[in-house]
Amino acid sequence: MADTDDIREGRSFGLDTPATSRGFFLKGMDGADWGLKNRMARIFNRTSGRTVMLAFDHGFLMGPTSGLERIDLNIAPLAEHADCLMGTRGMIRTCIPAENDKPICLRTDTGTTILTEMNHNVLIAEQEAVRMNAAAMAVMLSVGEETTEASTIANLSRLVDIGMKYGIPVMGVTAVGKQMTRDARYFGMASRVCAENGASIVKTYYTEGFEQVVACCPVPVVIAGGKKLPELEALELCHNAIQCGAAGVDMGRNVFQSECPLAMMQAVKSVVHDGARPTEALDLYNTIRHES
Repeated sequence: MADTDDIREGRSFGLDTPATSRGFFLKGMDGADWGLKNRMARIFNRTSGRTVMLAFDHGFLMGPTSGLERIDLNIAPLAEHADCLMGTRGMIRTCIPAENDKPICLRTDTGTTILTEMNHNVLIAEQEAVRMNAAAMAVMLSVGEETTEASTIANLSRLVDIGMKYGIPVMGVTAVGKQMTRDARYFGMASRVCAENGASIVKTYYTEGFEQVVACCPVPVVIAGGKKLPELEALELCHNAIQCGAAGVDMGRNVFQSECPLAMMQAVKSVVHDGARPTEALDLYNTIRHES
């Protein structure tokens, strides 16, 4: 109990200084719970308002694909250079040191591989996200896929319910359905569906007219890196997305399949956080690669 013998009357009430009421630095978050906003502030850089996420969840569909044969050797050394790590519970538990202090975006759906009809996924137990101290939870939406669209949107809605319960933001990941066109109209629709169902972050693909996708989505949008591109093209992809208003990138193959993943991480960060042009970032990449 507090010592009751020395209770001093309060004097410094700051009567000439009104209480501040400032908005949160990320769009769509002003009305969110404190815990959810705190986790978002860990994922996104508060100076730039953006994030560089390192995705290595590909194995839950593809197995030990190139660059992900050994997560402990290929991904763990890159962790300190990312703003957030996106992976599955198995790989994070076995291959990412518990001393890692970077926020985790936990892949929370599972169910099929590239060998079968994909996207028939279910959610893992909600307690897993709490056990793993997740800063966010990621789930896929298969918009435009007749047989799985409804179930994947239901997964998102259920995960948002869980996220609201524990103050954990949800990232909706827009998969490429069969009945779609890779254009701003489709990705704008898919992204908006994520936000309409309560996602705090949307991960989607960059396309021409991407500024429309960002404008119609009331929460931060990060781009997927997609297939492996030459380094300059990948950096141009990042730059173009940022110029269109993207809140960052969630890159995987364009980092861990690069000739020098560490250098590519630094180059991507220079584009996202420092506003470097693609050629400037490529110079940085080459400098670090040669030094390594």
